[in-house]
Amino acid sequence: MKALVTGSAGFVGRHLSAHLESLGDTVVGVDRAEGPDLLDAEAVTAALAETRPDVVYHLGGWSDVGSSWDHPRDAFQVNALGTLNLLLACEGNGKPRVLAVSSADVYGRVRPDELPIGEDAPFRPVTPYAASKIAADQLALQAWLGYGQEILRVRAFNHLGPGQTTAFVAPALARRIAVNERDGSDVVPVGNLTPRRDITDVRDVVRAYRMLMVHGVPGDAYNVCTGRDLSIGELAERLVAQATHPMRLEPDPALQRRVETPVLRGDNSKLRAATGWEPEIPLEQTLADVLAEHRALVGASTA
Repeated sequence: MKALVTGSAGFVGRHLSAHLESLGDTVVGVDRAEGPDLLDAEAVTAALAETRPDVVYHLGGWSDVGSSWDHPRDAFQVNALGTLNLLLACEGNGKPRVLAVSSADVYGRVRPDELPIGEDAPFRPVTPYAASKIAADQLALQAWLGYGQEILRVRAFNHLGPGQTTAFVAPALARRIAVNERDGSDVVPVGNLTPRRDITDVRDVVRAYRMLMVHGVPGDAYNVCTGRDLSIGELAERLVAQATHPMRLEPDPALQRRVETPVLRGDNSKLRAATGWEPEIPLEQTLADVLAEHRALVGASTA
């Protein structure tokens, strides 16, 4: 199977490309750094015409939730217009099957009685990022209903693992812990510890994407999640527990987000029924891998 992966140089894109290649797929990567930019409709169309993939994994776009507050237009353009450009290019070049990856942030403010969140839950976006991902999700739905493209929509809940930037909470904490281990410090600055999130290892996430591409039903939306949630405070404590000497968490107002969604916990029964997928990597292993990565990075920076 020949796969085109947008956002191939990003955190998830690198893991997905490696997973696809391990299964014998041919992978063609598309990323803004090397081109084409998703906002360049002509270049995107040319890339599809040249590649003629069997399937497209659409991961490319704006991924930093926090910074979408400062750059809402940029986030919307990349996620909405970029998705439209890609889908139109697919329509005119063989109509490959497309996995359009969105985010659980589209569900936004969820009442306790609505947990776990199913794919039919209403959209209540809190952030500019979430609104942009809703637009992308609906463009993908329109491509299925209007053009008959084989589109599968994915709403991925929080995922982490090696290679994620420190714009995200777990690698940011891991970096602070690794620096403390080097310097002998014991304070780990933290933001809001109360939000609860459903967290999956990125290596399990990309397995789900490949399985959905093969077994998913076009036109449908699928949550990719564990079905369990934990607080950011619990996540931080589990990371600190792996430190080489005792450390303590200390609130830092500068790390507080403007708005937080209190709880996101998904229902993955539709994904499991379609593919048989189950998460395999325990959270402790994921955190150990992330911390090991940042220990190596901190060590390398002082060598």
